[in-house]
Amino acid sequence: MISDKMKKLSAGKSAIRAMFEDGKKLAAEFGAENVYDFSLGNPSVPSPDAVNKAAIEILENEDNIFVHGYMSNAGYESVRQAVADHLNETFGTNFGLKNILMTVGAAGGLNVILKTLLNPGDEVLTFAPYFAEYGNYVLNYDGVLIAVSPDTETFQPNLAEFEEKLTAKTKAVIINTPNNPTGVVYSEQTICAIADILNRKQEEFGTSIYLISDEPYRELAYDGVEVPYLTKYYRNTIVGYSWSKSLSLPGERIGYLVMPDELDGSEEIIDAAAIANRVSGFVNAPSLMQLVAARCLKEKTDIEAYNKNREALYGALKELGFSCIKPQGAFYLFIKSPVSDEKEFVAYAKSLRLLIVPGSSFACPGYVRVAYCVSYDTIQRSLPSWKALAEHYGL
Repeated sequence: MISDKMKKLSAGKSAIRAMFEDGKKLAAEFGAENVYDFSLGNPSVPSPDAVNKAAIEILENEDNIFVHGYMSNAGYESVRQAVADHLNETFGTNFGLKNILMTVGAAGGLNVILKTLLNPGDEVLTFAPYFAEYGNYVLNYDGVLIAVSPDTETFQPNLAEFEEKLTAKTKAVIINTPNNPTGVVYSEQTICAIADILNRKQEEFGTSIYLISDEPYRELAYDGVEVPYLTKYYRNTIVGYSWSKSLSLPGERIGYLVMPDELDGSEEIIDAAAIANRVSGFVNAPSLMQLVAARCLKEKTDIEAYNKNREALYGALKELGFSCIKPQGAFYLFIKSPVSDEKEFVAYAKSLRLLIVPGSSFACPGYVRVAYCVSYDTIQRSLPSWKALAEHYGL
């Protein structure tokens, strides 16, 4: 018999993954060209040529045992130093290799740092709408996830409620900007306000509250929007990063944590995180991909392709009468459902072979997420179905 914890998780399977699987079945029945799958944030832009070239060069020229063997649980020292140097050059920070831990993607990094920080019953705050797996990651270590309700006018964080929900039990806050599922970038003003609230609450409670910045979409920002680098605004910030979106490498599971010297208990946290990486079963991040990433730190995916999709789909849906804010980053639209039960809306969309995800999966019912990381052709071919959907609901 499986554990009670897994029984609950098995009963609450991911709506995103379920829709993705439904898409494969519909594609087999109707043909892939007649199914418009906007469910999964799977990058549609190929990784840069430099990624493949780096992998080939490493495999042809490096010692086989070095490339495929064990290393420090924190990752190759040369790779960690390269990441630190790149961040220092980009953001004017002052990190060294000890501040970097190579991880199995951003998800692996979040699990490592939560395992490092949390005692049973510790609270972790995050802002709705949020990536649903945050709840599972916190539960993995018997923490309690507390959601701050959304400001559905702007989808910037609800700061008044945030301040009210911080307690002496709060150990961490997870922030995700550019945001999944809204595409919103939290402004510098918002970041400064969050930092001010956290500083005051730390002093009031006599505790340390760690701000965990989940940043897989950092490079996917449009119209010249700046994404603040949070370690410069709040001392107790930890950054989790992934190349899944910036280099279109989600299946390779490669990322890193940044744990600055300024953290309360930094040495203890840095040492414990490397141990957490090992005892969680990761042992170390994928060896080949560490070496590849170190050679591709200045490479970028073609975000203009996503921007073209953003402009086309946002413009078309607004013209059809759908209500949504224009995303500033990532590759998602968060659309208001024309009926109160967004799952009904999702189901009817599916009958038109439009695959979208209910907002309740992100703790924000009444909305749906549309992942526009698809081909431009898919967007154009989907428009008659979007029109039929709009007409069905009288938009």
